[in-house]
Amino acid sequence: MLSILFLLVGTILAAASANPIALLPSYANPTTAHGQPGRGTISLTQIRNKAFIRNGPLDLAKTYHKYNIPLPADLAAAVARHRQPSRPKRSSDAHGSAETTPGPHDVEYLTTISIGTPPQNLSINIDTGSSDLWVFSAETTSSEVKGQTVYDPSLSSTAAQLQGATWQISYGDGSSSGGDVYLDRVALGGLTVAAQAVECARNVSGEFTADGSSDGLMGLGFGVINMVKPVRQKTFFENLQAGLDEAVFTADLKHGMPGRYNFGYVDSSAYTGDITYVPINSTDGYWGWTSPGYAVGSGAFKDEAIVGIADTGTTLLLLPSDIVADYYRQVDGAKYERNQGGYVFGCDVALPDFAFGVGHTAGGSPAMIKIPGKYVNYAPVGGSSTKCYGGIQSNDFIGASIFGDLALKAAFVVFDGGNMRIGWASKALP
Repeated sequence: MLSILFLLVGTILAAASANPIALLPSYANPTTAHGQPGRGTISLTQIRNKAFIRNGPLDLAKTYHKYNIPLPADLAAAVARHRQPSRPKRSSDAHGSAETTPGPHDVEYLTTISIGTPPQNLSINIDTGSSDLWVFSAETTSSEVKGQTVYDPSLSSTAAQLQGATWQISYGDGSSSGGDVYLDRVALGGLTVAAQAVECARNVSGEFTADGSSDGLMGLGFGVINMVKPVRQKTFFENLQAGLDEAVFTADLKHGMPGRYNFGYVDSSAYTGDITYVPINSTDGYWGWTSPGYAVGSGAFKDEAIVGIADTGTTLLLLPSDIVADYYRQVDGAKYERNQGGYVFGCDVALPDFAFGVGHTAGGSPAMIKIPGKYVNYAPVGGSSTKCYGGIQSNDFIGASIFGDLALKAAFVVFDGGNMRIGWASKALP
């Protein structure tokens, strides 16, 4: 949801030119380090949303908007045809552990957090591709509240306005969200940050207003891209790290069934084999990393540095256009359709697996994360029962690759803030 992705790409290109090693993964040794839940841990289990709907063009467009990139003409036209009315609010309460609810289009994983004293419960979207905790609030223009629960700092005895501080996030469609900033108690599961910056919206982008199920967003990127001015604020995870058993959180998202986020430990039962860690490039605030290459189906591994971002707030897997074209050349009847803004194919066609490399094992070859072909069959197009939209699409105009939920659901992923690295492991897949 940030306007600086081109800075990310520029930094990548400049650093790679000056120091080619800086952004390529080192020969990271796999690790079998295991953690067990302790006092400084929380576990967030997803709840199935029976009403969720997928829409390929809309979900691709959300990624462009998020990174403040104007829509290509083809995609803009497709979005205009696929617009849907607002959806009703879904209730969600947390009792003990926090609950996470998959949202419409498989984009949002809504988690109940508590803000203030006494606690006010809101459902927010956990997003590793941004760095702001912002919520609908009592200050939000009334016409922009469409069923969301709002945070009211005047009802919290621990809320204190951060005088002179404001925030604003601009999106690729020209809209923006912004408002004031308060410091207040924020609790996720059983862990609390006593004075977390909570960005209270005065105005909200129409894309968020239309989603009555989401009360805001919790960014788990890095504070360097936090949008509060004049002084950037730390993210919830950055503030929480000192209270965690380990300065990590993990994403164990699933395809077609509930998944889990854990904070403070690595669940050794959640993956198979080893976790392969590679260093991250957080210069531009993202969980940026580089894959050494890929393979399609039973084909040979192809060396090609894929510079990208691990982003739980993006649904699809966005890759360089040559890789995307290589994949769909192996899908019978697949083609790029301008009126859909992406690749489509027959819904009943067999799809090859897609695998991407992570670091290097002791033997020198990269560890591989395999995305089953069935995951790539993302959604029927426009109510069609015969034509489907691909979950792998081009990152043209965005610049960096985006390892969204399509990739994350195929792996167990460790976001290690203490050691500034990201770990990927295979797991049993449904």
